[in-house]
Amino acid sequence: MATGGGWAPARSVERHGAPPPRGGGGGGTRSKSVAPGPRRPSPSPARSRPAPDNGGSSDSCRVRVSVRLRPKNSEDLAHGSDFDSCVELQPESKRLKLKKNNWSCESYKFDEVFSENASQKRVYEVVAKPVVESVLEGYNGTVMAYGQTGTGKTYTVGQLGKDDPSERGIMVRALEHILSSMSFETDRVAISYLQLYLESVQDLLAPEKTNIPIVEDAKTGDVSLPGAAVVEIKDLEHVFHLLQIGEANRHAANTKMNTESSRSHAILIIHLQRSSRIKEENSSLSNDTHNIFPDDLPLVLKSKLLIVDLAGSERIDKSGSEGHMIEEAKFINLSLTSLGKCINALAENSPHIPTRDSKLTRILRDSFGGTARTSLVVTIGPSSRHYSETSSTIMFGQRAMKVVNTIKLKEEADYEILYKKMEREVDQLTSEMERQQKLIKSEKMQLDKKFKESERSFHDLRMTSNMRIENLEKEKCQLESTVKTLMRDLEEEKGQKNLLSEQIAELEKLLNKNKQQQQLENLSRTKILTDTTKEHEKEMEELLRQLQEERHCSSSLKDRMSVLQQELCDAQSSAQLQESMARELEKKLTKVTEELTSQVQSLKEKISELISEKEVIYEELKSTQEKVQQEMWQRQGLEDQILRLERSTSDNYAEESKTSYGMVRSGSGLGNAAFVSKSGKIREALSGQRGTISKIFEEVGLPNVLALLKSEDLDVQIHAVKVVANLAAEDINQERIVEEGGLDALLSVLETSENTTIHRVTAGAVANLAMNGSNQGVIMNKGGARLLANVSSKTEDPQTLRMVAGAIANLCGNEKLHLMLKQDGGIKALLGMVRSGHADVIAQIARGIANFAKCESRVISQGHRKGRSLLIEDGVLTWMVANSTRFSASTRRHIELAFCHLAQNEDNTCDIIASGGIKELLRISRESPRDDTRNLAKKALDSNPAFLREIQ
Repeated sequence: MATGGGWAPARSVERHGAPPPRGGGGGGTRSKSVAPGPRRPSPSPARSRPAPDNGGSSDSCRVRVSVRLRPKNSEDLAHGSDFDSCVELQPESKRLKLKKNNWSCESYKFDEVFSENASQKRVYEVVAKPVVESVLEGYNGTVMAYGQTGTGKTYTVGQLGKDDPSERGIMVRALEHILSSMSFETDRVAISYLQLYLESVQDLLAPEKTNIPIVEDAKTGDVSLPGAAVVEIKDLEHVFHLLQIGEANRHAANTKMNTESSRSHAILIIHLQRSSRIKEENSSLSNDTHNIFPDDLPLVLKSKLLIVDLAGSERIDKSGSEGHMIEEAKFINLSLTSLGKCINALAENSPHIPTRDSKLTRILRDSFGGTARTSLVVTIGPSSRHYSETSSTIMFGQRAMKVVNTIKLKEEADYEILYKKMEREVDQLTSEMERQQKLIKSEKMQLDKKFKESERSFHDLRMTSNMRIENLEKEKCQLESTVKTLMRDLEEEKGQKNLLSEQIAELEKLLNKNKQQQQLENLSRTKILTDTTKEHEKEMEELLRQLQEERHCSSSLKDRMSVLQQELCDAQSSAQLQESMARELEKKLTKVTEELTSQVQSLKEKISELISEKEVIYEELKSTQEKVQQEMWQRQGLEDQILRLERSTSDNYAEESKTSYGMVRSGSGLGNAAFVSKSGKIREALSGQRGTISKIFEEVGLPNVLALLKSEDLDVQIHAVKVVANLAAEDINQERIVEEGGLDALLSVLETSENTTIHRVTAGAVANLAMNGSNQGVIMNKGGARLLANVSSKTEDPQTLRMVAGAIANLCGNEKLHLMLKQDGGIKALLGMVRSGHADVIAQIARGIANFAKCESRVISQGHRKGRSLLIEDGVLTWMVANSTRFSASTRRHIELAFCHLAQNEDNTCDIIASGGIKELLRISRESPRDDTRNLAKKALDSNPAFLREIQ
């Protein structure tokens, strides 16, 4: 069950105007009265545009008023001879005649007139269905029932009709209509159910929430109820369950006019949130909103429907109200009078509307003269005995028909969906950018690798070429020296020329052959010049070997020299060719490098563009997050204010719980007289309720009340348990309840029932009975502690746990029951309830531990028992040491007192030292706000030698 008045934070835009109403609307006027005055402007500060007229009608947005006549009841039939019917209906012309006597009558016209035979379905379709459909389209709406007590308002509005669907009232039918028209994938619907009782707004779904504040937005004029429970619903069964809870918690009483007279105004608030999208074809709205939101921006329609069941106005002399009921009637009549004043002021176009005179008019501020489509059904009775009340009700309806509302459509941008969409797009862009960066990085690495390989190849080729050129130069030098030597040898061997001529011819042939072979070798040498130098060196060695062989042939020296010179030229040309190839390769590498550089530059530009786009997206996302964060801070501030209010009341909670359920044992001695005394204001608030219960007790009798505890009707059983619990709060009734079998009945209900409310109230009743020392032993003997421990293990409701803890805490104040309480699991259950974390539950746990420790210390000091404390065996000491400073002042006081009493027992010394309790005792002896607690801690430290040694 969530609390709060709204859902996801969003910026809103209001579109004014409304669809034409479903039903025909004639101006409701009294036959003697003048036409209604000009329309009163809307009090909302937002930009407004009047709703479109329906066929030129100027009051298409006015309050629609219907009248319903109740059938005659037994009282009317009993007085039929003395009082005839004062009402005559004319449904065809939608008129009503009110007869004061046989010769004087007045005629009134309404939007619809329902006879006593009108069905609930027809009433809903005429009165509420147009408003519900308008709410589904995004407009606020109000359906309200007004009339004298006992004329059928609650039947018309709040009848559940779970067994008979034809009897269902407007609340159930409206929720059924809304649930059937919504898509739960995109839409949400939640309800709040409140009552205005004694001018205090109370939550019917969470009864512990009382005096809920009414907050008005200074800018928009919207009214909200922060702190009221808002429950999201999914199906009709859940609706029935919540409405039954609300009806069970609503105040009602038996009067002469009505056996079940409502003593409070009931207000059902239905919150709707539906997905929407602005479209261009919506000509009346697109021009205003297209400038605010883009076409694809997700929007939600937020609307609110109020269904109000007003308490009936009554006269004390006719209703027979007495005691506290007179006070209730006074507040009911005052709030209805304030509502009538506001209606009169609106009907007369008064410059001042007294909406702040009552909380009811503040809540209904938007319903009359505001921005909601409002439909009012007034209920009347037929008997002329109530002529004045009937006339007043009809005049209220006539004045309400003159009230004109300017309804507005409220659309809000759904920033949550937009945020998720942008987050997905950013993730996609980020992943794509990372993928592109990885791809660019891999391509760059491959290009760098190729470039380095090309550089290494070019460097190797250059080194090889240089080496080959150097070798050729050396060979040239050697050849030149060889040529000189050969020239000298040639001069010496000229004489042998003739002898060697024949050999020269042969050598020429051989040279031609060798020349061809050398040409082939030169071609192969040119091809493999870039791959290896070894073959070239072998060829050069072969040439040298051939030259050495031919050295002996003087005739071939010149030819060989020319051949060698030719080979040298060829080698030089091949070297030049290799250099040109190297230059071309260097040019190609330069070109490839430039291309790679341009590609890298283009990739860098793409990366910079992606980074700039990412920065723009991140800036938009950051601004959106800041807006969402700001709204979250505002909401957190409201929650902090609520928490501060709850903390400010936490210290007084124990005193209120003592007064309401009497769970403080008077002889426990855990507080001073001011702590135990009852608050005068709370006594005054409870006096009326207890007076009523005492009167019921005297008239019905205790046996009959106890018999109702076994009723199969859950509501009857709950009310019976509440009566017994309140009776048990009085000391004079406790023994009688036990003697009449009330304790057995309560324990039986506690064991068999699965209802949380019954568990909570029954535990409170047992806690009240446990205040009496004679009843404590009976409760333990009948297994009461075991049942309480069982309930605490099954529930998580903090109020139920508070009652159970209070009952066990009262039992802890009897030292004779300690062992039995431990065996039945009471101590473990008490410590186990710490899991709730609720301050009131922790306070009762601390009080029980303090009761147990004090009584146990007293028994041990008197010599009736020895040994370790039973609390230590269940781990209580460890919990106290760890949490002694975490809670409120009253809770800490109980924990410190329990700790000091445990320290008085010397058998607990080892456990206290092992758990680190010495530091806690020292802290208590110095910092505790109570003198008696500080003295008790000092006494424990000074009287125990082990403690003194540990301190030293």
